Amino acid sequence: MASRDINVIALVKGGERYVILYDDESRDQAIEALARHAANPELSFSWHDAAVLGQKVRQNTPRTSRIPFSRRADRLA
Repeated sequence: MASRDINVIALVKGGERYVILYDDESRDQAIEALARHAANPELSFSWHDAAVLGQKVRQNTPRTSRIPFSRRADRLA
């Protein structure tokens, strides 16, 4: 079985803790989970919380598609 990296986002709000674990292939499901939490009136998790954490999920680009850093040869060190 192939090894997968697990991404973690978390929020502690009052006495509640929200922890979302997801791999790169399940980013959409993680964002859907954030929306479900925000829509639940029994939780203190707000739509603002969902938007902020959703942005973090979106910004977390899979490692395979990241562009490697390389120093330009024409610049002085």
